[in-house]
Amino acid sequence: MLSGENKKYLRKLSMNYRSIIQVGKDGISENLIQTLSDSLEAHELVKCNLLKTSPISTRQAAIDLASYTNSEVVHIVGHTFVLYRRSKENKLGLKK
Repeated sequence: MLSGENKKYLRKLSMNYRSIIQVGKDGISENLIQTLSDSLEAHELVKCNLLKTSPISTRQAAIDLASYTNSEVVHIVGHTFVLYRRSKENKLGLKK
């Protein structure tokens, strides 16, 4: 579980990130989950975008993808959300 201080730090970092995952008209698929999981392992912090054609809400997509990838929702704004999962290298240096 991320502390408030850690979430604030991650939100600040994610402001300069581009969305690398997009949830479209197909919703959440196995391929999307695997791609997101790989991205989380490589980057730890991933910004995702929900397209207008998506059949689910942004909040529901964030919660579902976080549970499928064992990650945590950092921030949800509009059609964008940010997920975090600590990788084995612990690159971002969060306080415990």
